[in-house]
Amino acid sequence: MNITYGIVAGLLALFYLYSGAVKVLRSKDRLRPMMAWVDRMPLAAVRALGAVEILGAAGLILPPLTGVAPWLAPAAALGFVVLQAGAIAVHLTGEDRRITLNVGLLALTFVVLRLATTWL
Repeated sequence: MNITYGIVAGLLALFYLYSGAVKVLRSKDRLRPMMAWVDRMPLAAVRALGAVEILGAAGLILPPLTGVAPWLAPAAALGFVVLQAGAIAVHLTGEDRRITLNVGLLALTFVVLRLATTWL
């Protein structure tokens, strides 16, 4: 794993680890101020999304770090691209039109995806 990938993917993984943990551990009432879209989804779906984010964060870091199945890192990055595309669609179809963070995460994920394919 090169240093640039480690830094960029590490920051992205930290964000998704925190975001996923929040979705898994907090109630809808505590999520609502941060995420207006939670009322439009069942709590089980929100929890599943959080679990996917936690697993994806591990997928960005652990395979390149351990050398075991390094192809999982670009797969995790590609999964986050799909996740953010879906998140942008959810935001645009609801009342919450704030997609700046999602677009930034999407761009950062493309950078991680590009960096992950350079050392495979």
